[in-house]
Amino acid sequence: MYDVRSMNADDFINDEEILATLEYAEQNKHNRELIEQILEKAKPKKTGRGVECAGLSHREASVLLACDIPEMTEKMYELAKEIKQAFYGNRIVMFAPLYLSNYCVNKCVYCPYHIQNKEIPRKKLSQEELRQEVIALQDLGHKRLAIESGEDPVNNPIEYILECINTIYSIKHKNGAIRRVNVNIAATTVENYRKLKEAGIGTYILFQETYHKESYEVLHPAGPKHNYAYHTEAMDRAMEGGIDDVGLGVLFGLDKYRYEFAGLLMHAEHLEAVHGVGPHTVSVPRLRGASDIDPNVFDNGIDDDTFAKIVACIRIAVPYTGMIISTRESEACREKVLELGVSQISGGSRTSVGGYAGYTPDERPHDTEQFDVSDQRSLDEVVKWLMDQGHIPSFCTACYREGRTGDRFMALCKVGQIQNCCHPNALMTLQEYLADYASPETRAVGEALIAREIQNVPDEKRRQRAIEYLDEIKNGGKRDFRF
Repeated sequence: MYDVRSMNADDFINDEEILATLEYAEQNKHNRELIEQILEKAKPKKTGRGVECAGLSHREASVLLACDIPEMTEKMYELAKEIKQAFYGNRIVMFAPLYLSNYCVNKCVYCPYHIQNKEIPRKKLSQEELRQEVIALQDLGHKRLAIESGEDPVNNPIEYILECINTIYSIKHKNGAIRRVNVNIAATTVENYRKLKEAGIGTYILFQETYHKESYEVLHPAGPKHNYAYHTEAMDRAMEGGIDDVGLGVLFGLDKYRYEFAGLLMHAEHLEAVHGVGPHTVSVPRLRGASDIDPNVFDNGIDDDTFAKIVACIRIAVPYTGMIISTRESEACREKVLELGVSQISGGSRTSVGGYAGYTPDERPHDTEQFDVSDQRSLDEVVKWLMDQGHIPSFCTACYREGRTGDRFMALCKVGQIQNCCHPNALMTLQEYLADYASPETRAVGEALIAREIQNVPDEKRRQRAIEYLDEIKNGGKRDFRF
């Protein structure tokens, strides 16, 4: 039986409910009246508290995804853009992945880190090597990292992860500092999640890979990750351990995308129903090739247009949730989906262990890469590109550090109040980047953008204070101002 409040994975990600949802969506994909009603329900509404959105159920959103009427799809895109602008504006948060170790005991058939892969050299960063990686990332301008590691209780125990987090936060090089460490490691225990919380992590991220249980077990034939229920129920344990910002995601291309889409939204509904707050972020990676991995053996790949529609429908269904896209995607693909809902992107990324220190922005080692990177531009190139497109690259970490996480973040976001903090914070962190790391061309574009955008801060006192902070940053004074 489908039960959104159950703590059993087979109940809140219920196969029968997903199949019934897909059948309902197929039956109604040309039902213009129903589709119009769903779009109307999802539109931002002005209330006495600000602007609010109702969001959509997994079944309603699945109807939109199944619809193949061109003019209805355009309406979806316009609505997704409207919702994105209402709650996130034109800010795009920047981050970089940092791979700690590729030792892994699992046999995931789509990941080159699987234990049977003899082509890839195994590597684990020492604390000194980690220090050099962090300094290299700081010297690029990054303030926010997502640490990644294979699952190996001997080589990558929780103690190693905690030591790495402590090392990352301890490093201050020139004007650089990593202010938020998000963690993408394997499902673990409540006790270990408490330890991660105490270490000061930002968001705990774990991709489901696929919500189709039978496919999941085939794709993960051996190792701890084979346990579908333990993996799927990880976010509940994380929240029990005190982590209130969690990030969901599926690897599109492993199974049928409509099934994954419904499962992803059902997982978000479960977290909201049980814990009072849904996912902080949703990631939408697509399967890519890598060492010992041929993506062509999987026949569930999706084209760019379908991918864009998925992004738009997720934005409409979970309007307050951040959306992440990585350098797996090309520049053209990323450009399209930024307007449709994506709020965080990586830039200048390396998906190999030890991929930053000792390399120029144009160089990248391939021997330990987890997957092929499609967008290989440097961080500076990505920052300038975003600004040329009218976006504000943001290196802000203020909400996490001011305690605006979990339900406190969502409460502010749901009435649009979070923008009173985010807009000036984004501009101040962008000014830090421009002053400390940007090329002259990028700096010129950025300072012109800041001069325009600072006028959009509605509160006069806050606007004037932000202008003062911006001037101090620009003139080499204090860093890390935040509202």
